[in-house]
Amino acid sequence: MDGVNGSQMLVGLGIGLIILILLILKTKIHVFLSLIIASCIIGLIGGMNPDDVVTAITTGFGGTLGNIGIIIGMGVMMGKVFELSGAANRMAKTFLKMFGKGNEELALSLTGFLVSIPIFCDSGFVILSPLAKAISKRTKKSIVSLSIALASGLVITHTLIPPTPGPLGVAGTFGIDIGHFLLLGIVVALPMAAAAMMYGKWLGKKIYQLPAEDGEGWVRPENQETVTMLFDLADEEKMPSAFEAFLPLIAPILLILCNTVLSAVGMTEGALSILIFLGKPIIAVAIGLILAIYIQTRGTSRKDVIASLEDSIQSAGIIILVTGGGGALGQVIKTAGVGDFIAMKMAATSIPIILLPFIIATLVRFVQGSGTVAMVTAAGITAPIVAAAGGNMVLGALAACIGSLFFSYFNDSFYWVVNRLSGITETKEQVRVWSITTTVAWATGLIELLILNMFM
Repeated sequence: MDGVNGSQMLVGLGIGLIILILLILKTKIHVFLSLIIASCIIGLIGGMNPDDVVTAITTGFGGTLGNIGIIIGMGVMMGKVFELSGAANRMAKTFLKMFGKGNEELALSLTGFLVSIPIFCDSGFVILSPLAKAISKRTKKSIVSLSIALASGLVITHTLIPPTPGPLGVAGTFGIDIGHFLLLGIVVALPMAAAAMMYGKWLGKKIYQLPAEDGEGWVRPENQETVTMLFDLADEEKMPSAFEAFLPLIAPILLILCNTVLSAVGMTEGALSILIFLGKPIIAVAIGLILAIYIQTRGTSRKDVIASLEDSIQSAGIIILVTGGGGALGQVIKTAGVGDFIAMKMAATSIPIILLPFIIATLVRFVQGSGTVAMVTAAGITAPIVAAAGGNMVLGALAACIGSLFFSYFNDSFYWVVNRLSGITETKEQVRVWSITTTVAWATGLIELLILNMFM
């Protein structure tokens, strides 16, 4: 892309994002349609062929939902089964007993931190969000603080720690030892997760939202002081056992873990190929849903179960559409090449070598939306530069990964997954809940990176 086209695309991007924000905040147009309109504006003003704009929109929409749409649908259905059967209450009570009252955010953050090592953060949040909802309902802690703790633990691990594809690709591009990078990534990720969790606890007091008692929708009590933790002892016998409650969550996680490990070591032949297949996220979550239906709803009529699943599908529809719309927006920006244009311009500057991968990843992330694309792009451009300058290659790789966390917003599908599954629908609140959270983690990581650069 030459300078003229690159500048034109930047103008298109700026105009499109301004119009998107205005459509969402000031008009009656739904956010899904707003995303599609903004995608068209960015592509057309930026100089893309109209046919290419449409192709990018459909490719981005389909590609995003091809990866996560089915999982969202099944995950929402699974959450509904958890509520119908009492499994959600059982999980909440078990979790609280394990970690103690007052440590719910820490428990969910650690859970997300561990789960996202073998599992994509999108899938992990869909699978585990019913647990956060159940804990919120039981403890009367805001779903905001619990969702932020869970989602930040997931996304930080997904961003920094192999074998997730982004960090793995970055490590390969920089030519560094995976084990060394993994250990350093864990050390850096822990303070980032802690900072995001503390921000979430603070924000949960500002946006105090709980699941409705009937399981449908959300409520915002005016006086937090009068809300107390409730345990319905009369329903104790109706609840599934802890094993029955957790099995539909644990089974998909273990299957996906098997898939990741076996694929990484090349053990994909013979009988092991069956585990590879069962560990595909769509198949694994489907198995979890089947387990939930047949283990947890014994004694519930077929009619009631089907009706509950159909209700959940209705609520999943808008989540799927909006998530796909975010993918369409990101694909238009990616196809236009504006991220690559910005990255090449930054590489030609005299910025300190260790900050170059960080800044390029930050800019590409903000423009294009995908953290994986941002870190891989930054790594591909800067790895030769860092090597030629004699810089620390491990820190260079880490910088690319940290930079890719910056300010998740409309063009990031995970932004929509976290906010929508947490019942946050107002744009200003969505930005506070997730965009600021990822930026807190990003800023914490930058501080750690500068400290490490002083000693390595």
